[in-house]
Formats: sequence, C-alpha cells, structure tokens
Amino acid sequence: MRPSRTKAKLQRGEPVLVTTLHLTDPSMFELVSLMGYDCIWMDMEHHSYTLETAAGLMRAARVGAADVLARPAKGEFMRMQRMLEAGAQGIMYPRCDDAGEAAQVVHWAKFAPRGARGVDSANPDNPYLTMPLVEYLAAANRETFVVIQIEEQHALDRVDEIAAVDGVDVLFLGPGDFSILSGIPGQFDHPMIQKALERVAEAAAKAGKHWGCPAFSRQHTEKLLAMGARFLAYSADIVILKDAFERIQKDFAPLGFTFDSRLG
Repeated sequence: MRPSRTKAKLQRGEPVLVTTLHLTDPSMFELVSLMGYDCIWMDMEHHSYTLETAAGLMRAARVGAADVLARPAKGEFMRMQRMLEAGAQGIMYPRCDDAGEAAQVVHWAKFAPRGARGVDSANPDNPYLTMPLVEYLAAANRETFVVIQIEEQHALDRVDEIAAVDGVDVLFLGPGDFSILSGIPGQFDHPMIQKALERVAEAAAKAGKHWGCPAFSRQHTEKLLAMGARFLAYSADIVILKDAFERIQKDFAPLGFTFDSRLG
C-alpha cells in the first residue's frame, strides 16, 4: 500500500501544497509527481473523463512522490470507492450538508470496523493482491485521507458537527460555490468569505482536525498559514497555460504579430 505523503505531513503539522490538473495527458501527472508536489487534485466533479482514464493518470503519478486527491460529485459513494481502488490516496467530497453526510463519506472510504468499504484487493491500491489482506485493510484505513468541503452557509452553520466526525481529516472551504450561493460571486476578499474562513479554522482547531482552502497568491498563502491552514490548493494546469499564452500574445503583439482571438 502506497503511503500518503499528505497524511504524514499533516500529522507532523507541516503545510501541504496541492495543485490541480484538469488536462488528461499522463505526462502532466508524471511531471508534477516527479517534481515532488505533495498532492494532485483530480477533479471528477466537473470534468467528464472516465474512471478508466483516471486510473491511467493515477498510474502516471505513482512514479513520483505526489498523492492523488480525487473529487467525485456529491453522493457518488460507489464511484468514490472505485477511485480509491484505482490508487487515490484521498477523497475530496463536495457540497457536504451536515455531519450525517460526512459520516457517510467516511463509511464508504474506510474498511470495517471504521466503515463498510467493500474489498477487492486486485487493484493498484493493494497493489494487485500482493499484500496480505489484514495488512492491506489496516494500511488502507491508515493512509487514506478524507477532505470534506464546506460550500454553503447551512453547512458552515453545522461545521462543528462535521469537524467532529471520526475519520474526517480536513475541512476545506470552497470559496467559489460559497461566494455564488451567498450572493457575492467571485468576491473572495468579501467579509463573508473571511468570516467563513475564520469559522472553519475555529471548528477544525476545536476538533483537532486540519483545514484549508484555495490560495490565490504567495501573500494570500502566508495569511492562511498564519490562520492555521495546513492544506492549501494553488493554481492549475489550465490556469498556468492560459496565463503563459496570454503573456506570449502581450509580448509579441508589439512586434507586429496579430491574433484572431475567438474569446470575445
């Protein structure tokens, strides 16, 4: 069973840096993992590729150090189990409503006696029937981590109960959906967002859990670390490429090059 770099660093109180990969070229996952990033966020809530594709991307990541954090859509408990079997070390569960739903996530992510995840063992997480069953079950329960997203006000109102659920490792504020559902779309510096961050930090500290959110700059990261965040997601492949292509256009336009942009 591959040990989780993320979980080990959190247990030592060290910050974890997550980056998101949306593109489905295995080379990207291989490169980021070989570079030694802590964790790759694989977003299958919003993207349409299959579990078979996801398994290939996870396989590419295994050549390096990075964990894979897979995000299913809300309620996809059986798909979540298959993500773990394919080799994900962590599950990020979106739009959690309350402690009962958080407990369901743990129930499907952990083997008995902590949960009721079904066993197969013939997949990469065992790997491939090479670990004795009892050792595998214990290792999977120990190394798998669960990240619960807080993305709505009613969930924030219940964040203490969510944080208290045994098996929840990280609380993660999703500022995008939270801002939209709060009527302040994209206003990430709004006092409501700051208040939500403080509330999540307070609940995590009370329950002895970790917390985090997306970070938008080095300065923002410093602020979040000072607040006690230890699980931070920064940037994504599509963002990095978009910024680089825009920089090329800006640099080359004065030389007489023109671009027939279809982006309005």
